[in-house]
Amino acid sequence: MLAKLTRSRFYYGWIIAGITFLILLVAAGTRSTPTVLIVPLEHEFGWSDATISLAISINLVLYGLAGPFAAALMQRFGLRRVVLGAFLLVAVAASLTTIMHSPWQLDLLWGGAVGLASGALTTVFAAIVANRWFVKRRGLVMGILTASNAAGQLVFLPLLAWLAVTSGWRASALATAGAALVIIPLVVLLFRERPQQIGLRPYGASPEENETVQEATNPLTAAFSGLLLGLRSTNFWLLAGSFFICGATTNGLINTHLIPAAMDHGIPEVTAASMLALIGVFDLIGTTVSGWLSDRLNNRWLLCWYYGLRGLSLLLLPYALGSSYLSLIVFIVFYGLDWVATVPPTSRLTADLFGKENVGVVFGWIVAAHQLGAATAAFSAGVLRTILGSYQVSFLSAGILSLIAAGMVIRIGRSRSDKAPRGGLTPELKPNTASIS
Repeated sequence: MLAKLTRSRFYYGWIIAGITFLILLVAAGTRSTPTVLIVPLEHEFGWSDATISLAISINLVLYGLAGPFAAALMQRFGLRRVVLGAFLLVAVAASLTTIMHSPWQLDLLWGGAVGLASGALTTVFAAIVANRWFVKRRGLVMGILTASNAAGQLVFLPLLAWLAVTSGWRASALATAGAALVIIPLVVLLFRERPQQIGLRPYGASPEENETVQEATNPLTAAFSGLLLGLRSTNFWLLAGSFFICGATTNGLINTHLIPAAMDHGIPEVTAASMLALIGVFDLIGTTVSGWLSDRLNNRWLLCWYYGLRGLSLLLLPYALGSSYLSLIVFIVFYGLDWVATVPPTSRLTADLFGKENVGVVFGWIVAAHQLGAATAAFSAGVLRTILGSYQVSFLSAGILSLIAAGMVIRIGRSRSDKAPRGGLTPELKPNTASIS
C-alpha cells in the first residue's frame, strides 16, 4: 500500500501532514482533558481550585520544557520512535489516574507524565515535519498543523465533558488513554521520517537543493546548544517573551479556566465546554488562514495584529460573561480567530532567523517559554479565584499583557547586534542570515 502511494502523482508529504495532524489532534485532546476535570475533582475529593491548578501548571511547564529535548531526541532517534513512546506514556498515565486518591498523584500523573509525553507532540514536532517535507506551502502546512490544537478541543472537549457528567471523570480519563492507543498503528504503518526515505524531495524543492545532513549528537548537548544560540540573540528574547504572553493568554488562562469561569456565572459545564470547542472552530479558520498569510505578508506585523486583537477581546471577556450570550459570541469569534494564529508566523520567523536545520530545537525553547507563561497563568488564576472569588483580575491582566506583546513583536529582526556565537555549539547550530519576512 505504501509503495503504491509513493509511486502515485499525489505527493506523499500531504499524507504525512495528515497523519501529523491526527497525532497533534489527539495530543491536544490529551492536554485539554484536565480542563473538564477541575469541577468533578473538586466535588469528589474536596480539592481546591489552587490545588488542581498546581497539577495543571506542572503539566504546562513540562509540556513546554519537553519540546527542545524532544526535538533533539527526534534528531537522534527519529520522529516515529519518540511519537510512539509518548503515546504509550499517555495511555499508561491516564489509565492510572482513575485509581488516584491524593493530590501528589494528580501532580505526578497529569502534571508530570502526561505533561512530558504530550510535550513531545506539540508545534515543535509540527515545525520539524513542515520544514522536512515542504518548501512551497510551508506556512500553510504549519497553519493547518497548528489548527490541530483547536480541532482536538473541538473533538474532545464536548465528549469528555459529557462523559464526566454522565459516567464520571474516570470515563474521561480512560477515553483519553484509548485515543492514544488507537493512533499508534497508524504511525507504525504509514508515518515516515523524511521524503528522501521514499525517494522524494521536499515539496517545491529544486533538484539542485540538497538536504542538510546533521551530525548525530548527544540530545542533551544539542538541546542546550540550541538554548545557548538563542540566549545570545535579541530576536530570541523577543520571540520567547511574546510567546510567554501567548501561552499565558491561551493555554494557561482560557483553555484552563474558561469552563469554571463560565460555571461561576451560571453556565452549565457541557455548555461551557461547547463554548471552548466553538472557539476551536474559529481557531481552525484563523490559524489556517494565518499559515497562508505567513507565506505572503510580513510576519512581524501579522503577530502585532494578532496580539492586539487578542488583548481587546480579553478586556471584553469579564463584561461578556456577566451579560448576554451575544457578547460571549462576539468574544468567541474574535478571540477564536487568533487564538493560536501566532504559531505559523512565530515558527517561520524562527526558521528565517536560526535556519531550517535548527528550527526544531530553537523553536522548542520558544515553545517552552510559551508553556512557562501558560503555567504561570494557570496557577495564578486559580489562586486569584480562590482568594478573590472570580477571574476578573486575571482576564483584565491578560488583555493588557497581550497589548504589550503587540509592541514587542514589531522589534523582531530590527536588531543589528545579533552575531554568530563563538564556540561551544554543535556544528549544525549556526544562525541563519536570511532576511526576515
